[in-house]
Amino acid sequence: MNFPTPDWLSSRGGEMRLAKDLLSASVYFAGQLQYVLLPVPAKGKHACRITQTVSGRRLDGVAVWDTRDAAFTGGLEELRAKLGW
Repeated sequence: MNFPTPDWLSSRGGEMRLAKDLLSASVYFAGQLQYVLLPVPAKGKHACRITQTVSGRRLDGVAVWDTRDAAFTGGLEELRAKLGW
């Protein structure tokens, strides 16, 4: 599993890092952890839980994907949409 930082994120000074266990991904802005993405089981498929680390606020949507990899990608797109980018 290899997920490079998306262009929309890096162009705004952001970076995505996968956890060593590959179970979650962290999103950083200016070197500060801002969001955690965690694929979770949902409706026999996978959803992506998106948590803002500063406030604990959840930003995830209702979409589900067939694989964990697709959930990471979809979660990043949900985050992009929530940020208005």
